[in-house]
Amino acid sequence: MITARAAATFDPVGRSVATARAFVRDTLQGWGYTDVVDDAVVLTSELVTNAVVHAGTAADVLCLRTEDGVRVEVSDHYPEREIPLQSSGLDFGSPDREGGRGLLLCAALASRWGVEYSPAHKHVWFQLDLPERPVGIRSAGPVLPTALLPVADERVRVAVVQIDGSGAIASWNEDAVFLFGYAADQVTGKQLTDFAAWPHTPGTSTGIADALRLSRWEGSYGIRGADGRVIPVYASHLRVRDTQGEPSTVCLLVRDHERAVLQTPVRPPVDSSNENRAVDPFEVFIGSPAPDDLDGLLQRTVERARDMLDADAAFLLLATDDETELEVRATTGLPSARQRFARVPVEAGTNRYSSARMPAVHEDLAAVPGAVPLLTDTGMRSVVTVPLKVEGRLTGSLGVAAEAAGRYTNEEALRLQFAADRIALAVESARLGELERLRRGSLSFLVEASDLLAGTLDRDQTLALMAQMTVPTLATWCAVYTIADQLSEPYLSYVLHEDEERIDGLKELLSSIAPPDPVPTPGARIWPAPARAGHEAALRVSTRTLGRDAPLSMGSAARTTLATAAAVGGETVVLPLVARNRVIGMLTLGKPSDEHFRQEILELAEDLSRRAALALDNARLYSERMAISQSLQRSLLPPGLPDVPNVEIEVIYRAAGEGNEVGGDFYDVFPIRDGAYGFAIGDVCGTGPEAAAVTGLARHALRLLAREGFGGPAVLERLNAAIMDEGDRSRFLTLLYGELWPQEDGSALLKVVCAGHPLPLRLRQDGSVEPAADPQPLLGVMDDLELYEQEVTLDPGDVLLCVTDGVTERREGTRMLGDDGLAEVLSVCTGLTAGAVAGRILRAVERFAAEPASDDMAILAMRVPEPQNF
Repeated sequence: MITARAAATFDPVGRSVATARAFVRDTLQGWGYTDVVDDAVVLTSELVTNAVVHAGTAADVLCLRTEDGVRVEVSDHYPEREIPLQSSGLDFGSPDREGGRGLLLCAALASRWGVEYSPAHKHVWFQLDLPERPVGIRSAGPVLPTALLPVADERVRVAVVQIDGSGAIASWNEDAVFLFGYAADQVTGKQLTDFAAWPHTPGTSTGIADALRLSRWEGSYGIRGADGRVIPVYASHLRVRDTQGEPSTVCLLVRDHERAVLQTPVRPPVDSSNENRAVDPFEVFIGSPAPDDLDGLLQRTVERARDMLDADAAFLLLATDDETELEVRATTGLPSARQRFARVPVEAGTNRYSSARMPAVHEDLAAVPGAVPLLTDTGMRSVVTVPLKVEGRLTGSLGVAAEAAGRYTNEEALRLQFAADRIALAVESARLGELERLRRGSLSFLVEASDLLAGTLDRDQTLALMAQMTVPTLATWCAVYTIADQLSEPYLSYVLHEDEERIDGLKELLSSIAPPDPVPTPGARIWPAPARAGHEAALRVSTRTLGRDAPLSMGSAARTTLATAAAVGGETVVLPLVARNRVIGMLTLGKPSDEHFRQEILELAEDLSRRAALALDNARLYSERMAISQSLQRSLLPPGLPDVPNVEIEVIYRAAGEGNEVGGDFYDVFPIRDGAYGFAIGDVCGTGPEAAAVTGLARHALRLLAREGFGGPAVLERLNAAIMDEGDRSRFLTLLYGELWPQEDGSALLKVVCAGHPLPLRLRQDGSVEPAADPQPLLGVMDDLELYEQEVTLDPGDVLLCVTDGVTERREGTRMLGDDGLAEVLSVCTGLTAGAVAGRILRAVERFAAEPASDDMAILAMRVPEPQNF
């Protein structure tokens, strides 16, 4: 039989869900059905959410009171409703998905439930039966034998102590005098904290002063008696106010072993399906099954907290390891994208979360602006926050808020604190699990990053790697500034965004603002300039667009500006790149509009910046060294080849390695006097600066001595003396030196001296190859040398090939090209120009082995061309 009815319709907007919850709670409390209020509110919240959010229509809520319970119906107005086919079972889907939980909760919480369809409506109804309980009895214990009753003295002494609003004792009854030994006039006006021995033990989250401000409190502590002993007591506190509105706290205290007189009996929930099953309070609040991941658990927590207190919004923050900051991890009813991972300091002060460590109720945030920074400019007026603590350590904060002022009292704070205490351990366990997974991932990331950075010494490639490793793994966009020296300004060297179309606009924006200061202090620091510049640019574009007479489509430049502003609208941090005690640049990381970095991500970015800085500085040093080496190498080679009449000359030079070492091989062709030319090809033992010094000495000495009129043997003997004078810095030198005289008959006369060098080879027109000189001692070994020169005549079509040992000693395993292999390659070069001969020799050497050459190579080819017949 229906004894009462209440109905309401709610518009298809998000705020209607909170209004519907309040409607159901007020209706059921007015009917006296407080035992089923919480379940009815939770079910109504889910069903109305399905209607106004997922179906996008208005929701009709009808509450029907019966003698045994209450029936609630929720209907939507979806225009096209398909009647589902009958099936043998119901599939509710995953309990963790965003939609579809309403029916699952109905099946779990309601006594009866059902769904009724019509072409334009869907009615979901549920029935909640009242628990059977004798009228007038709130709670009762079982009948016990006399022997099992708690033991007390002949007379139970209950001390009644009243504490005024300032914490001072206002009244002290006779039982208090008996229990503690103080007369009333000895304690009146003194602070209770002067006598209370509060247990400062792990897990105790509330102090005596805080307990006196709560509306109700029960627990154990001690009172120091007149004789100095601490008397354990069990206390029950009740906060009241007098007719003038002044608050005070009435404290009832008994000896601790007589706590049964005051202690509220624990009433475990009744499970009709299995009365012997232990009920987990965590599951009562979160629901079963609980989400496996931390984010899912936190989101479920804030949703349940919001529903439990009929709030418009709820939020949960987790503490950093040092408990100095709280990081926003889950919200509902708030702009979560704007707040996620935002950090709030815990210590007291302006815009600091001073109430994080204790339960707090703010009746009107307009009167205490900044008390809860997370709610600034959200329209929330009243809020209650409670801490999450594990073993006395602050691990987080849970809060709910409403748009109306004065919605919450200490009663709601106690309910929320009870829920927070039940979930704190589960949240901390999930957080530690997530942190461990993140640290393992961070370690793998840093190992891979170190390998990649160590694999290159190219500066530009190092810059690109730095950016590519951070985007999108750590940030949405990245910019790298470099500093050439201590007197130089930071230079924007590289910009990367996860969306390639945003890179040019981002680079233009960053180029228009001053770079961040090169501060060597380690760690990430906030850099607001990009977000501010982006906001100003977007504002200018919007102003120009609104100022037009006709609504024209926005141009591509304006769209790029707005997109860039959104890209840099979030948090931007700068990490210094410090190597060898010098700031060599800055790594800048950014998020899009209203996003923040997680603390763990910033710590990982700091580790990466240290490795990247060293890699970048190594690349700089390598580039400088390579530039010096290349400059020195160029200075050791002749600026160009002279034009010798009737003789083709071609030279190929290849230094081994990546250009970071100065080669020991050298060559030269130069005019001595009219009609005479000198040529040389040599190989200094070793590489590097010492070999370069001997190379430079040899090349310049050859030119000078030859132009002074000395013949080949005299030139090399004097060069040998100069090398020997270098002492410990001297190096062995193999050298082929010769003089060339073009002849009128078209031939060329050569006089050569081969001092320890691979013998020059002469290719005749018939394809025969023969050495063109005899071997003689190398230079830099003995003081006295007796060298001689040999004459060679090159007829038209003949080729003289001179190489260094990098050619003849080319190896593939145990095989070596050698003099015979070189002669075989040269024998098939008849009829080729000098350039073609040198090129074919180089290709043969390169193809002889798969590995790159490990020694320098120089190839000098001279050919006397055949006369042209016309």
